[in-house]
Amino acid sequence: MIVLSEIEIESGMFWFDGRLNQHSDMNLSADDPALKFGASVFTTMRLYERSLEHPLTYWEGHRDRVSHSLQTFHWPQPDWLRVYTGCTQLAEHYPVLRIAVFPDGRELITGRQLPADLATQQRQGVMAWVAEGYARSLPAHKTGNYLASWLAIQQARHHGASEVILTNPAGEWLETSTGNLWGWKDGHWWTPPLSCGILPGLVRQRLMAHLKQRVKEALWSSQWTAEFEAVAYSNCVVELLPIRTIIGPKTKLEYNPTHPALAELRQLFCQTDPGS
Repeated sequence: MIVLSEIEIESGMFWFDGRLNQHSDMNLSADDPALKFGASVFTTMRLYERSLEHPLTYWEGHRDRVSHSLQTFHWPQPDWLRVYTGCTQLAEHYPVLRIAVFPDGRELITGRQLPADLATQQRQGVMAWVAEGYARSLPAHKTGNYLASWLAIQQARHHGASEVILTNPAGEWLETSTGNLWGWKDGHWWTPPLSCGILPGLVRQRLMAHLKQRVKEALWSSQWTAEFEAVAYSNCVVELLPIRTIIGPKTKLEYNPTHPALAELRQLFCQTDPGS
């Protein structure tokens, strides 16, 4: 056996295989597929008011997304009541939970805090770097193989950026390392289509329903990205983050992080029923 330490664990507490652990170490066999190949399916869930039942937490959506991937991979489902119990116990300590399921149905739930500077980033926007040659494995699913995204983030930091924009071989923008892209131009919000090989994010799904006819899908060519007035990305933890600067291979693009159109996206997170 070998010991894995500090796998997205804060304060040494996590839930693994039906038990709450109060320390920061866990045991995995050296030939465990989760260790050797990143073989796991996961979702990261923000707990609003520390409750799984809050509409914005969207527990059912997170559970169903993981369940769908497990069915696709022909892996067994975990004991979902046990997963729910683990989330409930960790919700007393953390506002963000990462739920991972291994190929044999074991669950690993870890917790963390929200980014300390999240409010500032939401107000001022962030800087992103366009990464060429980094592709996520099985982009339609959230798997434990996130090496490409992790490597791209390390490179982005050398450019002073905190986020990465992944591209396809044609140079079209797909998504960030952690979320889906949104761009404002010609009176509409635009987002890349799922068919180009991006994650079907839960916030993306809800924003599409929220915006209805005011959102359109299209591939993001270099010409398109230069025409946007505002750009942002979304995920379940940060909700919505404007991107103020994007460093490309040959150009540096600037966008308005306080563009009035961003308020329309933020409305989703102010509703008691996010589906309304």
